[in-house]
Amino acid sequence: MQGKAPAHRVYADEQTLAFLDTAPANPGHVLVIPTTHHETLTDMNEERVGAVFQTARRIASAIESAYAPDGLNIVQSNGAAAGQEVYHAHVHVIPRYSGDDVLLQWASGDAADGAQRTASTLQDEL
Repeated sequence: MQGKAPAHRVYADEQTLAFLDTAPANPGHVLVIPTTHHETLTDMNEERVGAVFQTARRIASAIESAYAPDGLNIVQSNGAAAGQEVYHAHVHVIPRYSGDDVLLQWASGDAADGAQRTASTLQDEL
């Protein structure tokens, strides 16, 4: 945001900025950030979150038109344990192709195991 790192800007409006990732998973990999500083998604108000994801949707549509990928990933990580390395909230929009070797995976658990307790815990927080 401060213009210190090189960035190839793709889109900007009053609330968001989108630019090419400097270490892209695939060509067309774009980051979308809020124009005001927020470390994580949960630090933003709902209006700002909406603006970021509306821009991500616009970028995804442009990627689909320009690159015709087989799919897209929209990735947002909060905290070091989730892989966040830059502490300014951001969303990755990544074009995907069959056999591209980009990995987003985790060990699958049994959803039924404790699901009601988990749902109740989250409902209580909402």
